Amino acid sequence: MFTDSHCHLSFPELRAQLPDILQAMSQAQVERALCICTTLEEFEDVYSLAHDHDHLWATVGVHPDNEGIREPTLDDLLNGAARPKVVGIGETGLDYYRLGERTVADMEWQRERFRTHIRAARQTALPLVIHTRSASDDTLAILREEGGFGSVPGADLPLATGVFHCFTESMAVARAALDLGFFISFSGILTFRNAADLREVAAFVPLERTLIETDSPYLAPMPHRGKTNSPAYVPWVAKQVAGIKGLTVEAVAEATSRNFEHLFSRVTPV
Repeated sequence: MFTDSHCHLSFPELRAQLPDILQAMSQAQVERALCICTTLEEFEDVYSLAHDHDHLWATVGVHPDNEGIREPTLDDLLNGAARPKVVGIGETGLDYYRLGERTVADMEWQRERFRTHIRAARQTALPLVIHTRSASDDTLAILREEGGFGSVPGADLPLATGVFHCFTESMAVARAALDLGFFISFSGILTFRNAADLREVAAFVPLERTLIETDSPYLAPMPHRGKTNSPAYVPWVAKQVAGIKGLTVEAVAEATSRNFEHLFSRVTPV
């Protein structure tokens, strides 16, 4: 019934208890989960999860906030995307939250990394999994520059598409992302008491452009906040969306699962 569109089952705190997590998913009626890659060094582990389990899928990419790791080339991403059960590029994007003594100008390496992912997504016609934190203006600007939305080199390729995952940005950013054809994914943050503004965004985003996720092992929803998150908790996000939109949980589960299949079109429908 439910689909977790973004989780990190390859992370040690979850991989070590994978049988229990898969059982809990089944009991919670979470039929599928997308395992997100954050480094090339991690990719084989992420891919093995999808390869070994019919209801798990994978992406290939390098998280914008990861430093001191293997920098992805376009060929790295294209080769990963050619694997069966790899359905998306990312997670990728921009993250200026931990600048420290650096300036935004110093983060050009992040912007170049993001551009590489967008180019891979357009060449493969796979969706991007976008992470943006304290960097929404540049995230949107680079998507417009590289995504085929104007007169740019490679404009004959498909337009960039994808999802802004774990959305915590403003209504204006949501509008811009939707205008570019992207989906918006909400995590357990939507259930937090201090997330009233985010709930207003969730009310605005059309159901047909909404996804739900856990981002586990992080951001466990209420009433599990503070615990290690897992895909089995994604129904709590669906319940919050249902309450916001005046729908049944079943309707939200059905719609977000179909949206997942529409966006990640390599996924086998259930």
